[in-house]
Amino acid sequence: MQLDSLTAVSSVDGRYRTTSEALAGYFSEYALMKARVVVECEYLAALSETKGVGMRALTEAETEMLKALPDISVEDARIIRKFEREGHAGIPATNHDVKAVEYFIKLKLKGSSLADVLEWVHFALTSEDVNSTAHALCLRGAVEAVMLPTLAKVAKEIEGLARRHADTAMLARTHGQSATPTTFGKEMNVFATRLARQVAYLGRNPVLVKWGGPTANYNAQMVALPQVDWLAFAHAFVERLNRPGAGGEHAVRLALNEVTTQIEPHDTFAEMFDALRRINTILIDLSQDMWRYISDGWVTQKPKEGEIGSSAMPHKVNPIDFENAEGNFGVANALFEHLSRKLPISRLQRDLSDSTVARTFGTAFAHALIGYGALLRGFGKVSVNEAALQEALMAHPEVLAEAIQTMLRVAEVEMPYEKLKALTRGRQVTLQDFATFIDGLEVAPDLKARLRALRPETYTGMAGMLAKK
Repeated sequence: MQLDSLTAVSSVDGRYRTTSEALAGYFSEYALMKARVVVECEYLAALSETKGVGMRALTEAETEMLKALPDISVEDARIIRKFEREGHAGIPATNHDVKAVEYFIKLKLKGSSLADVLEWVHFALTSEDVNSTAHALCLRGAVEAVMLPTLAKVAKEIEGLARRHADTAMLARTHGQSATPTTFGKEMNVFATRLARQVAYLGRNPVLVKWGGPTANYNAQMVALPQVDWLAFAHAFVERLNRPGAGGEHAVRLALNEVTTQIEPHDTFAEMFDALRRINTILIDLSQDMWRYISDGWVTQKPKEGEIGSSAMPHKVNPIDFENAEGNFGVANALFEHLSRKLPISRLQRDLSDSTVARTFGTAFAHALIGYGALLRGFGKVSVNEAALQEALMAHPEVLAEAIQTMLRVAEVEMPYEKLKALTRGRQVTLQDFATFIDGLEVAPDLKARLRALRPETYTGMAGMLAKK
């Protein structure tokens, strides 16, 4: 069956392709091949610049040639795959994806002035040196170019609701029951501040990579070229990958993990995935709250022209975007949790089970990205129903019991909590019931006046200020 968005096995490359396509440049097979070529070419250039290695210096034209080589085409990627699966240019099938990249680079350089340095390509490396660094480049690129900008848009929507409705009084619910009033804006700012903290962590946590050959001890390097400080070389090589890109300075930096097995233990990969999982968990919490606010009529949705909410009930305007977001965040988090749990574990000095798991990075990122997009669509349709908020708040004057009993404590009235409990618990009370209660109190007239002036819609404490922090 021909591959099409309608025939794709995964919804990421099928139904949601238009959203997930932004990640194709970082998590496709083509993208990984390209990142591997970047690593190999940068390494070849670094060797030529390092005193004591013995590889000749490159001319300016040759340096530019190496910089351009990673800009591979899809046809180039097919050649790399051919080296791996079928064999190409007289070389039998490698059944090894990194060795296929090495042969591709040598093929490209064979007829150039760099033909005399071909054996310095992949010099004293193991595939995991290349893969660890290539995956780090892909992850950094996806976070910086796709995830952080999209999360910034989500944060802007949440912060906008927080600021616009900083003083919009709202009945709070704890345990699903009426509770001390708050404001809609303050409750949105809870999510905004939680999100900001996790996004900041995601954007600044470095990604570690490994170097140094089959067991990361620089064995071959030391026996072949003992005069070179290979640890200093490795640090310098990884740092050169932090040079500013098209978007300027990198927020997420790569750094060398000096002490590893054949593979980098992936702890910083897990930290990245855990940060994304925490972000998604916060947004699941938000999605569920928005769903409930819509259900209660406190938040309304603008109907989309032509959209059908139910195949049977014409009146329905369902909160599908918040439901879609919640579902996709759940899938993403299940994958992120598995990645964080699986990748840091490797038998002895290495096993290959991480390799196939790493190929699901894009799926996890894609479901998260689909969720962010759904949230943005949802925010674009909603408005806060201030009249409904006011009505709900006024229907629950019992929330003033806390204020009254606390003020009476200050006035040293005996057992005020118990008195208010007897008046309100399990009963439907009115403002008149409170007025009658207050009239019967033996307290100063000015306190009685303050107690009578209490209203649910103004009993919001510092919520308005906290909504703007």
